[in-house]
Amino acid sequence: MALKAGIVGLPNVGKSTLFNALTNAKVLAANYPFATKDPNIGVITVPDERLAKLSDLVKPQKILPTTIEIVDIAGLIKGASKGEGLGNQFLGNIREVDAIVHVVRCFIDDNVVHVDGNVNPVRDKEIIDTELLFKDLETVEKWVDKLKKASKAGQKDDVRAHAMAEEVKAVLESGKPARTIVDEEKVEMMKDLYLLTAKPILYVCNVDEESVINGNKMTEDFKALVADEHAEVLLISAGIEADIVELESVEERLEFLSEMGLKEPGVNKVIKSCYKLLNLITYFTAGEKEVRAWTIEEGWKAPQAAGVIHTDFEKGFIRAEVIKYNDFVSLGSEQAVKEAGKMGVEGKEYVVGDGDVMHFRFNV
Repeated sequence: MALKAGIVGLPNVGKSTLFNALTNAKVLAANYPFATKDPNIGVITVPDERLAKLSDLVKPQKILPTTIEIVDIAGLIKGASKGEGLGNQFLGNIREVDAIVHVVRCFIDDNVVHVDGNVNPVRDKEIIDTELLFKDLETVEKWVDKLKKASKAGQKDDVRAHAMAEEVKAVLESGKPARTIVDEEKVEMMKDLYLLTAKPILYVCNVDEESVINGNKMTEDFKALVADEHAEVLLISAGIEADIVELESVEERLEFLSEMGLKEPGVNKVIKSCYKLLNLITYFTAGEKEVRAWTIEEGWKAPQAAGVIHTDFEKGFIRAEVIKYNDFVSLGSEQAVKEAGKMGVEGKEYVVGDGDVMHFRFNV
């Protein structure tokens, strides 16, 4: 599964610095490659310490992590929904991503000019929210008009659909994003509209070095603002992330992180949080040729998971041999797991767990 996350924010909040750190970062657990497909799109590996541990035990010829696409979306300004600045490009790029990483500036630096004259992350968020809401309202208003015309025939389903569309419109007009709508029927109806404010969001507060652990007054105000959204807020210093990228060895990076009081690079947290946003999990295949990570949605059953490897695996699925990650690590090998009676043989109804090490049996 290809996952694409877009980094958004006003100009000069640290978007591009974070993007550069993400696309040049090397996972601390192992030195996996990354690739850049385009000047503003980076394909990077997803950090997962479990993959490195499995590789240490299996000693494969190849290690293949799962990946994520990160898009550095053009900076937004007021009026973007009407095409101001790079508004059309900005909004078009957002439509193409699965999740939004919204960067807000929470540091003071006279050498970095703010487009609105002073630093205020609460105001900055509201600017972007307003532009996205305006664009979504345009879409929803057309949708409401279409359903209104259909409902005039008096068909019960059409009347109900129009009523629900009006309710969706009212939510947006109240200033709330579409992602706050939890009614399953409305959520299903909205899917074909590809609303910008319906996309899951992660907030990144770009702070100075002194505030990277405990935050500051600006980050506290910002967290209070988004409390009702139930969205994750990360504190990251894009400056620190840029410094980490410059260090050559794993040892140097670990030492630097330790000095900063950090356990891992902030970019790792961003990637992992994007996964969580989209309810994604990872399962593994492990053999002499390769140890590989595969991305699926939480709740998928074994045949669906097999289909990620190849559609034939899903069509001809017979069973899955499953080893829990902790069992694999504690016992040290697949053979030891079998001897201990810890390998599960699962059928079509098995729900794959995060970290499962799997081998599929299928008919061609």
